[in-house]
This record gives sequence, structure tokens and C-alpha cells, in this order.
Amino acid sequence: MEIHDYEKLWLGLALLLIVGFIATVAYGAVGAGVAMVDDEGGTVDPNALDQHPKFSDPGVYESGDGEYDVYVIARQYMFQPGTQEPIEVPANSTVTFHVTSADVIHGFEVVGTNANTMAIPGEVATITVEVSSPGKYGLLCNEYCGGGHHGMEGTLRVVPRTEFNGTEVSG
Repeated sequence: MEIHDYEKLWLGLALLLIVGFIATVAYGAVGAGVAMVDDEGGTVDPNALDQHPKFSDPGVYESGDGEYDVYVIARQYMFQPGTQEPIEVPANSTVTFHVTSADVIHGFEVVGTNANTMAIPGEVATITVEVSSPGKYGLLCNEYCGGGHHGMEGTLRVVPRTEFNGTEVSG
């Protein structure tokens, strides 16, 4: 069987692309530190969030020196907190978001970062991010959740540590 030179070239390029794609996926899974959101956040009763110790008063909780836990409830069509009032955290801190949904499946994405998860009723998604410089980040729902999905957004404000009002921190 004879293979034309162009066919050999294209077969070689296709094999090179396949090896490149496999190497990229392997690097993303192992080398780049990309982590999937797992079920370590636990579960909650979406019909009894008002009885949960943290989700009954969602907001920012100081958990250590420069470390904060933020409890967020996604519901049609808002993030609580985040939509009506921005989530405010100090710069140069570690922020762990605990996100759940009160009604349907939503998305929770901090625009411009790799913080991105689904908010599923009854499940608590936990993601940790480092916030370094002051700025304003958008929050958005990236899972279609109903007719008002396109307007479901919020704000995360990272403020200088000197401007952070720790008295407004929940808990």
C-alpha cells in the first residue's frame, strides 16, 4: 500500500495535534493546579436555610487572620448578598465562598477569576480564592435559571484593608 506524501504529512500533523491535546489536558489536571469543586461543602435543606447557622444570615464571616468565609444564597434572580448589596472583603486575604441555591440550579462565577461553580439546591459548593488588589468584580449566574436569568448579577468589592469595615462582618 502506498501512501501519498501529503497524506503522510496530514497524518503526522493529526498525530501531533492529538499528542498536544492530551499533553494540555494532562498539564491542566496535574500541573496547573486546576481543581474541581467537590462535595466537601456538605448538604443543607434548601427549604430550611433560615434555620441554618450561617445561611440564615448570609454574608462575610472572619475565620482567621486574613481569612474570610462568605455564605451566599442564589435564588431567582439574585445573589444574597451580592445583588442588593455588594459582598465586601479586604485585599490580600483568602476568601472561601460557600454557595447554595434556595430554588433551582444556578451558576456562581466571580468574573475575571477562576471562581466558578454550580449552585444546586441542597448542596453547598465551597471554593477558595485569593484576593490581592482592590477592585470591583462582577458576580454572574452562568446556568440558565429562568426568565430573569439574564439579569442575575451581583458585585464583589475588594477594598484596601484600611477601608474594610470589619464591624459589618456577620458572625
